[in-house]
Amino acid sequence: VGTALVCLIGVACLRGDNILLCLLNYHTFVKKLACFDFDFKHWPVDFSWKEVSSPKLSKGGVSLLRPEPKHRGAADSVLNSVRTLPCHILSYLIVHSFGRRMLYPGSLGLLQKAMRPMLQQGQARLVEEYDGQRNKLVACDGNEIDTMFVDRRKDGGQAGKTLVICCEGNAGFYEVGCMNTPLDGGYSVLGWNHPGFGGSTGVPLPQNEANAMDVVIQFAVHKLGFQLSDIIVYAWSIGGFTASWAVMSYPEIRALVLDASFDDLLPLALKVMPDSWRPLVTHTVRQYMNLNNAEQLCKYQGPVLLIRRTKDEIITTTGPEDIMSNRGNDLLLKLLQYRYPKVMTEDALRAVRQWLAAGTPIEEESVYTGYEVDDDWCLSVLQSYQTDRETLFPWSVGEDMTLEGRRQLALFLARKYMRNFETTHCTPLPISEFRPPWKL
Repeated sequence: VGTALVCLIGVACLRGDNILLCLLNYHTFVKKLACFDFDFKHWPVDFSWKEVSSPKLSKGGVSLLRPEPKHRGAADSVLNSVRTLPCHILSYLIVHSFGRRMLYPGSLGLLQKAMRPMLQQGQARLVEEYDGQRNKLVACDGNEIDTMFVDRRKDGGQAGKTLVICCEGNAGFYEVGCMNTPLDGGYSVLGWNHPGFGGSTGVPLPQNEANAMDVVIQFAVHKLGFQLSDIIVYAWSIGGFTASWAVMSYPEIRALVLDASFDDLLPLALKVMPDSWRPLVTHTVRQYMNLNNAEQLCKYQGPVLLIRRTKDEIITTTGPEDIMSNRGNDLLLKLLQYRYPKVMTEDALRAVRQWLAAGTPIEEESVYTGYEVDDDWCLSVLQSYQTDRETLFPWSVGEDMTLEGRRQLALFLARKYMRNFETTHCTPLPISEFRPPWKL
């Protein structure tokens, strides 16, 4: 019996070694296979949202900020529902036919087919030059999300210990998008494609976008091993929606950088549609495409940097020559008004708008020096306030300040929160313009 037992144990050990060897061979094989171009839909799942969250929570997707319903009586509510039913139906048809395709042209099959050689070349570069790791994630709604991770932690630099999660524009892909900027800075970088873009499945609607962003963050924390405090979220253009959702939902994230982004989709949607469609466009955006970046951003307490492109032709409501119609201005003003309400009085707002109207660095500096802003004084006021009181926004700093003091502080804060980049909307951001946001 003893001999038989020893033999059985020996066989078990041998089989165990074989299983471990097979697993090692499998992972080695998968890593080598990932170096080639392949049909991503047949790639195995690398991480699922359900691995770290309850499946019961996945039914409705992650939480989004919704427009507040108008309060009416029961009878009025029923009557209003009947009256607005045609509008609801029409809005739904608009969104699911041409609406979302206009908003996210990168989801169009024809565009992806035309860009395929460029995307394949970009993906090959990420894998070959940066040892990029392509992964398939499954979001809570079942959509598969195509991601690319470049790990710089072993390079020894401080930047490599920080993970930059990139959120692309409405025709952007991680293969050729804003990932390249933090890569040039030596950061670890995680890029992902919108639902319906590249290897990602689904359609790019706000709920699906937020679901995708959520699983990307969960993957970064639970599979890649980064702390939320090690993560900077960087977004370009429409990617500001998922980026602002991320920092709102995960407030421990270290910082947020928004490049060429806007405060709210509605003014931009109204710009391209006939005036007679205004009520329908408003209803459609608020119900189905409510990209409320500023509202989400104001829920975040951490450091923020906004990059405004002074010749932007996409997020202006009149044209690139009118810098004051750039919706990045509104994003800045809404953030400052929320965080520093006692500073941002009418006179202070007027001074900041004058600074925003400056189209060149020389004009910008002229406005700043014209108000005789004392940077050292402004910094000492903010540091003193932070030391003596609770640091959660909104702050009451500026409550007992002179008119001149508020103007100076408002301009100081505006310049800390926003940087100008003299170019158009689609020019790649150089690493010289990418930096962690100002922190007091």
